[in-house]
Amino acid sequence: MHKLTRILILIALGSGLLAAPVARAQEGAHAVLLTLEGPLTVPMADYLERGLEVAATRSAVLVIVQLDTPGGELSLMERMVGAIRNSPVPVVVYVGPNGAMAGSAGTFITLAGHASGMAPETLIGAASPIDASGDDLASTADAKAREALMAQARALAQRRGPDAVALAESTVDVARAVTASEALSAGLVDVVAADLPDLLRQLDGHIIDLSGQPRMLATTGLIIDPVDMNLLEQALTLLVNASVLSMMFSLGLLLLYLEVQTPGGWISGVIGAGLLLLALYGSGFLPVNWFGVIFIAIAFGLFIAEAYTPATFGALTLGGVVFFVVGALVFFNSPGTLPVYRVSVPLIIGLGVALGSMSLLLVFVALRTLPRKPLLGSDVLVGQTGQMRSVGSAQIGSELWTVEAFNGESLKAGDPIQVTGVRGLRLVVRKTA
Repeated sequence: MHKLTRILILIALGSGLLAAPVARAQEGAHAVLLTLEGPLTVPMADYLERGLEVAATRSAVLVIVQLDTPGGELSLMERMVGAIRNSPVPVVVYVGPNGAMAGSAGTFITLAGHASGMAPETLIGAASPIDASGDDLASTADAKAREALMAQARALAQRRGPDAVALAESTVDVARAVTASEALSAGLVDVVAADLPDLLRQLDGHIIDLSGQPRMLATTGLIIDPVDMNLLEQALTLLVNASVLSMMFSLGLLLLYLEVQTPGGWISGVIGAGLLLLALYGSGFLPVNWFGVIFIAIAFGLFIAEAYTPATFGALTLGGVVFFVVGALVFFNSPGTLPVYRVSVPLIIGLGVALGSMSLLLVFVALRTLPRKPLLGSDVLVGQTGQMRSVGSAQIGSELWTVEAFNGESLKAGDPIQVTGVRGLRLVVRKTA
């Protein structure tokens, strides 16, 4: 039925029964290329919307969205699907390069394209709804979410035929994932192409539906014009990466710790504060648990306390490492965070150990630089005790010193004495009880 519909449309176009606009690749015509890679994020959605606007402004005849994503939040997926479906310029979603995937929410983004393709050795599917912890939803919530997503999958896939609709539903209902060839066989995608030139070659003459009107793609000879993320979008993408945020938090804490232990070097304090502020800003784009900040603050306090109580022999530092690891995991890997946005547990543990090691190193350096009791000089002699050996001499420890009485006291051999001062080469002593 699906193939028959296409044949009828082609016949109608050829006989002039349909006055559909045809996209023809004229000399100098170009296609805008957008690259979406990684979990769905707010900056990625902004980039997609900006890229579609750029394509319309430049009078591009086609937008190619090269996709490689494990998925992301439902709200972001719906925003990106809406942007593609409402684009005045035809959008082709290409799951590539080899080894890429359109997982979970990526399935719907692929279906949203006016045409779609996949590279060999790619996959699509596994779009079942899960809760933020990565587990299956409770029965009632699961039923509602599944029904909503399956309805959306049907709406996006119905123009591709019943086999595509059935496969799209199964990606939601039973978390089915399929290869590029399996998706092509069911009509879920239009072509399997080795690269972008192959994609354009195969899509030449393909009929799409654009805003309710059929249109034939003319893609031969199109110039591909890449539109990359701007600096702000790239920076924000880094800031919404949980691993990058965790490293920024750790480095910011370390620099502030150095500032506390070695005041006066304001550069480390300023940079540390800046990194922490950027990390906190980036965290606002993720569903983090701010309760974890309390644990991180306690860890920071324990590291500082270790420097002032070295007699704990590292116990406070060990506690600080534990609190940091727990706090970071609560902050980034809480039940409010989707699996694709979580930070690596070994990375968090490694950062905690690094912070603890730096704390102990600073304590060791501080102990080495503490003022030590002098071993020689007048300060060592004052306060020591001894015994008079004669009227003008006394034994202090194992040494015999020339002495004079304090305030003219009368001293004789055998009297116990204490050094009260040093006058040249003589010790000033007084009699003790």
